[in-house]
Formats: sequence, C-alpha cells, structure tokens
Amino acid sequence: MNKPHSLYIGLMSGTSLDGIDAVLAKIDSKGTTSLLSAVSSPFTPKLRTALLDLQTPGLNELHREKQAGNALAIEYAQAVQTLLKQTNLLATDISAIGAHGQTIRHQAGLSHPLAYTHQTLNPALLAELTGIDVIADFRSRDLAAGGHGAPLVPAFHAQQFASDQEIAVLNLGGIANLTLLPKNGEVQGFDCGPGNILMDIWITDQQGHAFDEDGNWASQGELNPSLLARMLADPFFSKAPPKSTGRDDFHLAWLAKKIGPENINAEDVQATLLHLTAYSVLAALERHAPQTKTVIVCGGGARNTALMNLFKASTQAIFKKPLEIVTSDTLGLDPQLVEGLAFAWLAWAHKEKRPANLPAVTGAKGPRILGACYPT
Repeated sequence: MNKPHSLYIGLMSGTSLDGIDAVLAKIDSKGTTSLLSAVSSPFTPKLRTALLDLQTPGLNELHREKQAGNALAIEYAQAVQTLLKQTNLLATDISAIGAHGQTIRHQAGLSHPLAYTHQTLNPALLAELTGIDVIADFRSRDLAAGGHGAPLVPAFHAQQFASDQEIAVLNLGGIANLTLLPKNGEVQGFDCGPGNILMDIWITDQQGHAFDEDGNWASQGELNPSLLARMLADPFFSKAPPKSTGRDDFHLAWLAKKIGPENINAEDVQATLLHLTAYSVLAALERHAPQTKTVIVCGGGARNTALMNLFKASTQAIFKKPLEIVTSDTLGLDPQLVEGLAFAWLAWAHKEKRPANLPAVTGAKGPRILGACYPT
C-alpha cells in the first residue's frame, strides 16, 4: 500500500471471558500503530455462558460451538458498528478487521503435526455483517510450522515498546505472558502461567462473581505456603520456553486437586492464587531476563490493585534487585486495549504480507504470514 497510513480495527476477547474490546488504529507503512478510538462491551450473559460451557467437552459440542461462533460474530459486528458511529467513519474507510475469536481449545503441546488450537468465530459472517475484510485464525499457521501459535503479541510489543533499556512487557489477561525486549539481542516471549483465570474461576465458584474487583477478596485472605508450593510444582512452571497454556491446563478441577483434603478458607485460596500469579511472573523474569529494568504491565490484570501492589512489594524478595513496574498508562495506552491494538496490527501485517510470528517466541520453523482473509 502506498498510503501514508491506513485504518484498522482490532477485536479481542480473551481467556477471562469478560467481553469484547474493539479498537480503531491508525497504522503507517512502517507498522507504527496509534490508538484513535475504542469500545469495550461485556458479552451478553447467554453468549458468555455458551463460551464458558465450551471450555470443557460436552454433549452436542460441535453444534453448540458453531452457534457460539455465529453469536460471537454478531456481537463483534455490533462493537464495530458502535466504533464506526462514534468516529463518524464508514466501513469503506477501514482496511480490515483483525479478529481474534474466542479460544476454546489450545493443545499446542501435542506432537507435531497433531497439535492444534481453536478460536471459535464465524469470520465470514462478520465480514458480511460489517462490510469490511476480516482477518482471523492467526494462530494456526504458526502451529503448522511447528510453533505453539502463542503468544502472538510479542511481535507487536517489540514494534510498540522497544527502547534503549532492558524492558519486559507483561500481558495480564486470563493467562500471563511475558515479552522480553533486550537492549541488544533477540526478542523473547512466552506464557508464564495463570494471570486472572484461576482467581476468576475461584470467585465465580465461591461467590458467583465474574472477577475479584481490585483484588479486594484476595486482600481479605492470607497466603497458604503449602498450597502455593503444590501449585508451583506443576511441570508447566519449570518448563523452558517456548511454551503456551490456557484453560486446558489451568481450571477448577486443577485447583481442586491442588487444594486436596486440606481445609483452607476460601479467601486464603484467593490470596494464594494472587501470589501464584505474582510469583510465577517474577520467577520467570529472574530466570530468563535478570537484566530487566522496567516491566510494562497491560491487560485487565493491570487494574487489579492488590496484584499490582503485590508485584511491587515482592520485587526485592523474588527478583533480588530494584525493578520498576508500571502500567502501559504511563505510555498513553489503556492496558485493557493493548491486545486489541495488537490484533489490528496483525491484520495490517497480513494485508502487507509481512510475517508476524517470532520463531524464537513460538518455536516455529521460521517467520510466517499469519491469518486467513475473509473479503467483504
């Protein structure tokens, strides 16, 4: 494209199942991305329940998954229409939509070529409803090349946040993943464990709430060291990158097995899950990027006050040296919207025929152009 810049929309709905983030981005010919506008909306209760039920095998699964994919396309399209309306733009002004879909299976650990990942969505319906080209299914091409298909955001983080310092970008969604941006050397990245997912699952199970606002419930409990040790004994935490994870690995049954017969107060379990997230992230940093000076936190977990405070309080004990921890707000980017921007950028990369995976991150055989296009 010869335009000085183009407009793209990124649509993200993450592992936490909290809803849709739709962002409008201006992207120039070098891939520099600027946020112009955004819309965030929760899933309808019916869709959230359907997507949550699909996280585990069940009866009539194929039919239910296809219906949920259609419903997700409809709610995505509504978010796009709201975004266009508030920016006074037409569908023809947008180069493409980058749509992540909703992950319902991630089995990247299976032997190649039997590994797979699946994000439910009907991208053809989304293109039909919006009148805009849709780029979707970003992860499959990397898996076909022997990679994990995740995390994909490190390539965008490198484009957006790289500087002359040793920086790490921590994306705290349902799963926590790190992007390591060394001053000199190759970009690295990997999933390091649960972000919000187990805390969300536990408070839903115990109190019926979708999430622990500001970590208030966790703050009422106390760390249970033996439970933390049992959770950290999971082989995932000691596995070397490249690695990725999701609800397939960390779920209520996993947590119940770790709790076992021990009688632990529910709020103490929540507090221990908060420590699990903080400890696993900082331990991964200490192991793989001890030279890090600054951690930029994005994702919904950046709004968990108790978690952010625990990160800062634990830095000296776990990381053994001062470490600056800030949210992406300090760079003018709402933490909740960074992943949406990443998928707008991934759509741009597809349109420009630019590889957007990082083989050092995912383990793929080499760079690949990601995504499939559903033209309007």
